[in-house]
Amino acid sequence: MKDIPIRKITPPPKEPSFSESLSIRNIHELLVGTDMVQEFHRHDFFYILALIKGTGNHEIDFIRYEVCDNSIFFMRPGQVHQLTLKAGSAGYLMQFKPDFYYPHDKLSNQLLRKTSTMNFYQFDAKRFKTLFALLASIFREYDEKQEGYQEVIKANLGIFFIELVRHKNKKNSENVNTYTQERLEKFLELVETHISDHKQVSHYADMLNLTPYQLNAITKATLDKTCLALINEYIILESKRYLLATSNQVSQIAYHLGYEDVSYFIRFFKKQTGFSPEAFRNNFR
Repeated sequence: MKDIPIRKITPPPKEPSFSESLSIRNIHELLVGTDMVQEFHRHDFFYILALIKGTGNHEIDFIRYEVCDNSIFFMRPGQVHQLTLKAGSAGYLMQFKPDFYYPHDKLSNQLLRKTSTMNFYQFDAKRFKTLFALLASIFREYDEKQEGYQEVIKANLGIFFIELVRHKNKKNSENVNTYTQERLEKFLELVETHISDHKQVSHYADMLNLTPYQLNAITKATLDKTCLALINEYIILESKRYLLATSNQVSQIAYHLGYEDVSYFIRFFKKQTGFSPEAFRNNFR
């Protein structure tokens, strides 16, 4: 069973160990007048691509986005993507490991989780200017490495995340209370972690100290979907990731996702997508 290619943060030579947890690059300097073309892969770190100027396309978990000015792409570890970024684009590419941003602080973890549930943010020029200034400060601190620069970077990151959450909340037409939103986010996090072993709503309800009825009420109120629908969606998403980003056989993917009966997995996939796994791979690769 081959894993989806995972890219790691590669620090510049002779950089301190801090650079193994965070990296920020100037896009203009990174491109050097050429297009950036990346095939499907996944990361073991958080990924932020902030573009004050940009053209190209970016596909994240099989959702295609047009690259545009004043936009931010935010990816969680484990998501798959492919990117074409055209020469002349400008901005910053920042990558940091999950244990970098105050991993033991509950409020910081919640802030990061809220921010990273949305993959694409677009702003007007005035609002984006505020965010871009924060990234420019992070880049300067990372480059100069003066006393206390690590804490300055984390402080700027915190402000950056808060600005993204504010923008996200403005976009949501319905107000969902904090508890409901937190339970939803924790449920989705558990599904990502345990999908190979647990596919029943009752398992996740138990983990969250809720009844299945309460958990279903939360997912219906926030996403207008049942828990089972969200579980099935994630199974299909992870299946697609492996079908398009690896050469693994369908049987290997089925076993990896916890299905001992490969024919059942094939029927399930076809019912959800309209394609058999092999047909999906052949048509969309």
